Amino acid sequence: MTTYRLAPRPISLLPLSSKEPELWDHPMLALFRDAEQAPFIQAPLLYSIISNFGEDFDPDFCPQPTSASDLPDLETWTLKFGRSVLEIYAAKRQPAQLARWCHRTIYSQLTQSVGTQSEVGRIRKLHQSQPLDGICESTITIRFGDRIRSLALRFEGVDKRWLCTALNLL
Repeated sequence: MTTYRLAPRPISLLPLSSKEPELWDHPMLALFRDAEQAPFIQAPLLYSIISNFGEDFDPDFCPQPTSASDLPDLETWTLKFGRSVLEIYAAKRQPAQLARWCHRTIYSQLTQSVGTQSEVGRIRKLHQSQPLDGICESTITIRFGDRIRSLALRFEGVDKRWLCTALNLL
């Protein structure tokens, strides 16, 4: 039985020319080619220090900031929360329904404001800004009869939910 061996192909030491398109696949050419880099997409800066109102937390159990991409839609969330606050001010809703989504100092402020308005205001416009990822500052303009007032809100993404950390009826 005869065994045949293939002779190794001679390696050319001549420089590659651009006139021969089949040589562009040569393995040595990739060493000198500029690597194509994927465009760098900057992730939004996550606000890493949440409002704590002077509270001290154990580092293992402190609230964790959450990105806005992991939270509910901001516009619908703000409008629902604002409507609920207006109903609480008019004593048409219990403040305990918003306890989960308010910091306890804001919840305390909310319970003291129950019944301060004679009617539920009508929401006119919503203005929002997100200075950093996971923070929302909103202003809702409200009509109370002939008077127009503003409700200023601040939400922070904490522990996979929006948490109200500031609430003022101006």
